[in-house]
Amino acid sequence: MIELQEGVLPEVNQRHPYAIVAITKHGVQLGRKLQQSFSQGDLYYMGKFEHGDEEQKHIQMFTGTVRLLLPTLFKQYKGLILIISLGAVVRMIAPILKDKKTDPGVVVIDDRGENVISVLSGHLGGANELTYEVAAAMGANPIITTASDVQKTIPVDLFGSRFGWVWDSEDKLTPVSASVVNEEHVAIVQETGERDWWMRDTPMPEQIKVYPSTQAAIEAKPHATLLITDRIIEPEEEVLLENGVIYRPKSVVLGMGCNRSTSIEEIEQVIDETLAELKLSKKSVKALCTIDLKKDEQCFIDITQKYDWEFITYTPDELNEIKFPSPSETVFKFTGAYGVSEPAAMRYAKVETLVLPKKKSGNATISVARRPF
Repeated sequence: MIELQEGVLPEVNQRHPYAIVAITKHGVQLGRKLQQSFSQGDLYYMGKFEHGDEEQKHIQMFTGTVRLLLPTLFKQYKGLILIISLGAVVRMIAPILKDKKTDPGVVVIDDRGENVISVLSGHLGGANELTYEVAAAMGANPIITTASDVQKTIPVDLFGSRFGWVWDSEDKLTPVSASVVNEEHVAIVQETGERDWWMRDTPMPEQIKVYPSTQAAIEAKPHATLLITDRIIEPEEEVLLENGVIYRPKSVVLGMGCNRSTSIEEIEQVIDETLAELKLSKKSVKALCTIDLKKDEQCFIDITQKYDWEFITYTPDELNEIKFPSPSETVFKFTGAYGVSEPAAMRYAKVETLVLPKKKSGNATISVARRPF
């Protein structure tokens, strides 16, 4: 709990570039929902609205007036998303404004989540682009008041955030952003993930071109690349990353079973080895799914909390509804389901095939499915 006091700058745990702040009951609900759909935000709200899962969800609570929290957030974050009335925000940030070249972008959301308003540093601070992305994540109205608006192109550091996409590395964000802004040839290759990422009411700039494969992009020799994939990149493709960013959509679903009291270390080793064999990125894992008999299995709870994965359990009847490769009478005898890892992964991913059928490894079984988009 962060205790806010006059004259004392609080310490916060920054994990992402943007801070989401709420101070009302409805605002907290909006903030919690936004945190799940906007991958680049750290959530802060008042301790009196505690839900009990804040540590698990990396939510930071505070006591005292939010005015005392904002100076620290202003210094540490690239942008602030404030679920606070516009008038109150203007009064609170006025004393800490310095320069449009250094002030973070500030976005305000109303308490009903209907409008997202760009308030400060619309261009240089990126508030206009942030407004569009947050509004898209919430299904709200983006409100931009700057006369020239923005270039209506792709914000590299926010690309796919509303879908939960994460970067493989941020090393090339700045030079790739420069290529986009300077209207250089930029290649996009998308192998998985949500397809409705272009949200402008105008066509995509002609210098940004979508290619059907990494090989086609390599042959085109772009200045920069945006690569959307859950694959581990092959050595011959790395030329695209000399000035490129990899985005990891949440496309991979793990179905698992295990013996009682299996350690998190063993579970993580099984996951890492399996994903390495399949050449899939751990950053693209969306969920770990199993039977409800394992809902209190500590290794599953711990691994999903560690990586912010969804932890989903199904009843035997729900698993038995799925047609999967390896039904087992033995498994049915002990669990009431004819299988666990295979049908759990397939049910969540809503697919009829698996990337990896059931594999036994030590005290665990694992299956892997891919979400279609």
